[in-house]
Amino acid sequence: MASLLLAIFVVELAVQLINTIGAATINGLLWRFVISLPIPISRQFTEQRQKQKEYLAVRRELNATSSQDQFAKWAKLNRQHDKLLDELKGKKTNLDASRASFDRYLTFVRLVLTRGVQWFLPFWYSKEAMFWLPYGWFPSYVERFASFPRAPSGSVSIVVWQWACYGMLKLIIEGVVGAIGLVVALKQKQATPVAAGASSDKKSS
Repeated sequence: MASLLLAIFVVELAVQLINTIGAATINGLLWRFVISLPIPISRQFTEQRQKQKEYLAVRRELNATSSQDQFAKWAKLNRQHDKLLDELKGKKTNLDASRASFDRYLTFVRLVLTRGVQWFLPFWYSKEAMFWLPYGWFPSYVERFASFPRAPSGSVSIVVWQWACYGMLKLIIEGVVGAIGLVVALKQKQATPVAAGASSDKKSS
């Protein structure tokens, strides 16, 4: 059962990390990685960026051209501007559709590998003992609780092990996040007087 204990721990760790970092942030990081690969989606992104550069260049030139003094040039640039704008909108629409499909796929995979496993394993192994408590060390009501819902009495069930992993990981991650936030706040507080002192010295000089 050691592999099952580890699987429950890894799943709970993954869920806590996703909740802490944020699913949208993870999707964004993975999307950046995907568009850096030599695949059709990355080519769409490259073409969209190139078309955007062309559009901005024509737009700057159009804004710098007088419609009265240089009407022929302005009219030509205006047609190019409108054409590039339509092409850019089309490429952006296609890229947004690809991103939406990518996010939906990631969401599905994430739910299957985390929430799905979270519910399936306790259901499937609800009667199995993950490990046994030392005999006679705990009262009978503790042993019954540890075996909830259907594991043999005197053992720790998969559900209770899952609860223990969830509670421990949540406390650890919240503590780490709080400590990082405190360190950042202290650094900002220490940097503020230095900046204020520098500005006052400039005013006095």
